[in-house]
Amino acid sequence: MKKISNKVAAMVLTAALGTASLPFATMTAHAASSAISSPLTAQEIQGAVSELARLGVMQGYADRSMGAHNQINRAELAKMIVKTFNLEGKAQTPAKLTDIQPNSWAYKYASELVGLGIMQAEDGQFNPTGTVTDAELVQIVSKALNRDTKSVNYWMERFYSGNQTASRGEVAFLLKTAHKAIPSEKAKITSVQSLNAITLIVTFDAPLTAEDEVFAKAKADFVFNDGLTLTNMPRLKTGSMATYIVPTSVQTAGTTYNLTYKGNKAGTFTGNATKLQMNESRQVTNDTFELESLRSDNVTDYGYVISAYSAGRGENAYVLDQNNRANGTTYQIISSMQARQVTITPAGGEPIVAKYVPFTQSTDGKQEPKFRLPEGQVLTPGVTYTVTSDWATIKNPTFVAEEIAPVEITEAEALSDTSIAITLAEDPGDELFSGRSVELTAENGEKLLATYKYSSRKGAVGIFDLQQNGSLAESTTYTVTPVGEWAGDSQAELTVE
Repeated sequence: MKKISNKVAAMVLTAALGTASLPFATMTAHAASSAISSPLTAQEIQGAVSELARLGVMQGYADRSMGAHNQINRAELAKMIVKTFNLEGKAQTPAKLTDIQPNSWAYKYASELVGLGIMQAEDGQFNPTGTVTDAELVQIVSKALNRDTKSVNYWMERFYSGNQTASRGEVAFLLKTAHKAIPSEKAKITSVQSLNAITLIVTFDAPLTAEDEVFAKAKADFVFNDGLTLTNMPRLKTGSMATYIVPTSVQTAGTTYNLTYKGNKAGTFTGNATKLQMNESRQVTNDTFELESLRSDNVTDYGYVISAYSAGRGENAYVLDQNNRANGTTYQIISSMQARQVTITPAGGEPIVAKYVPFTQSTDGKQEPKFRLPEGQVLTPGVTYTVTSDWATIKNPTFVAEEIAPVEITEAEALSDTSIAITLAEDPGDELFSGRSVELTAENGEKLLATYKYSSRKGAVGIFDLQQNGSLAESTTYTVTPVGEWAGDSQAELTVE
């Protein structure tokens, strides 16, 4: 059931009529019998309705009322969605609908959204007078805005009730919010805050376009003094309008940094001395180790709180508010580990710089970024190693290296002329394929190199792409062997028909 509050008086605006395909008398009689109370205040609903009316998104009935507490129907919603997100003419092939007259005001809006895949019309049946549940509303707005459903859910959490029907006022409240989340190539920075030694929280007046989020473009747009640089693309926080987690190289504590964005002065901040709290270091393979962090220590990986990863993280994903709080707890955020490195020192030996292994930051629901020794180096069994970092404090930084049996390649299969699937004897349980390569040797001695395709692992199987424009030859058998010692001396045969 929806939360109940005092009924709000009908609001009157002089907007033009927007009716469904049914005769108006039928439409108003239906609406009058389906009023919905809402936990939103009268002021909130009136403000939202007035704003959408000003934008030309929401119109009233013939009696000049806005029907804010009436159930919204699918035709009304279609028009409001198209108008809010400027979707007119965006469908390459607008859908043909059979239950709305082509000359009806609703036809072009419904046809547009079905053509875009934002709303459905099975066998051409759009059901224009059907009601819309809150759960359906989340999906529709998410698709229209190209934004994650968790963010949309967060924006409507005060009135969300799953399978309960949505009112016009509630839809107006949501769309007023969502309208602020439309990306803009003219977005400007409104605030910048240093969260920790490698992370900024940057808020814009509108979200960035996909083009402006691309790392190469963002790195050119974000300019700092004193050698500070972006280390990966900015990531939009789940639930926010336009607040980004921005990873930087390690800041020098106390240094005053000036940020210029697209050539314009955008803010000043002081280099942060706060290091991330990591729990312990742990060996993973003979050349790879990991640093564990724990949510119980109030540390979260950025992958769980950004819009781009929300769907893939499932129940692990959540929303941090503007103060980086959730459920009464303030979290420190681990931003992207791209280009990060740490120092690992054997007892009585020289320090070794180990680099982050891509896409191992929070795989399998664990906050355990992995680091690998330089090519050809391995951990010596029985030796104690200590890991240190200029961006993290590690509670238990030492471990004694062990001899860990390498993974074993058991099968290789051609997927195309340029890609092969490699199967291990067992699921490694993490992205331990990451950064690995195999060599394919043909019967005539010709050699090809294939490198793991990031994030392609499915259980014990990972995809490897041929490098240097290599291509598999027909009617040829290849011997597939690991490059380096990551899979020992195991090998597999691959025959191309």
